[in-house]
Amino acid sequence: MSGLLKIIIQRLFLGLITLLVVSVIIFTAVNLLPGDFAQAILGQGATEEAVAAIREQLGLDQHPVQRYFQWLAGALQGDLGTPMSQALFKSFAGTNTGESDVTVLSQIGPRFANTMFLAAVTAAIAVPLSIFLGILTALYRNSAFDRAMNVFTLSSISSPEFFLAYILILFLAVLNPIFPSLSNIFEGMAFGDRLEKTMLPALTLTLVVTAHMMRMTRAAIINLLASPYIEMARLKGLSPMRVIVKHALPNALAPIINVVALNLAYLITGVVIVEVVFVYPGIGQLFVDSVKIRDIPVVQACCLIFAAAYILLNLTADILSIISNPRLRHPK
Repeated sequence: MSGLLKIIIQRLFLGLITLLVVSVIIFTAVNLLPGDFAQAILGQGATEEAVAAIREQLGLDQHPVQRYFQWLAGALQGDLGTPMSQALFKSFAGTNTGESDVTVLSQIGPRFANTMFLAAVTAAIAVPLSIFLGILTALYRNSAFDRAMNVFTLSSISSPEFFLAYILILFLAVLNPIFPSLSNIFEGMAFGDRLEKTMLPALTLTLVVTAHMMRMTRAAIINLLASPYIEMARLKGLSPMRVIVKHALPNALAPIINVVALNLAYLITGVVIVEVVFVYPGIGQLFVDSVKIRDIPVVQACCLIFAAAYILLNLTADILSIISNPRLRHPK
């Protein structure tokens, strides 16, 4: 157990180093975005003195290295800063206003909860469905069912998310009004109503991620079917389904866990297009809106959350793969 604990600590340390490097890339890339927030707020008729005054009030006149370490120190303390629009409002209206407590974290919090709800609904549908289909296609490989599923999954994985979204809107919201086309959810909404309005974006993401997970499950199981212990199980007279579920699937868990974790990471970090299409009030929609107005603190915070979620889920997949496969604990 001490060896496993050592491996986990090493993975977590590498994850922190990776997140630190990614934070530098995020800060650099965001600050290289074209345009200027102060200029965008004041318009084309702004004078140089007014632009310089706003940049000074918002701290944009400081050296980028100094601003990066200030941002990093705040992020480590759970303070992701103040949206520039709010900072500008407070600089003119004073801090004794009702808007003085608006922070990036308070703005992102409800949006991130909505994105996590969408990801959870999608995962609840996609993960068991893809594993089940992967087992069936491995069991009936090279059959008409296997070929049909391969064609369907390859078609869905090759199509852009917005195209799949509009197809689902056409068939499930326009021609057959089963689900609403806009996901206008809000705080305090009943769970059933929230689930109904989330279903179309969840189905869109399901079509995208199911193909990856199903094909990896199929490939991992088929790769093990030629193993000697599988042949022995067959010679004992076990049914093909029992051979796959009881003998092949447990040994194929490591690659399946990896692909499931990667797709769960996509459900958090890759939802931007889907949220924009369905006007879903998640972190992806907030990210796009913040990029439009060049609200640097919000954009940086969204990118950092995306990166942290992706790294965390990859670390989780790595650790679970090691736990599920003892051979990975002793590579020699």
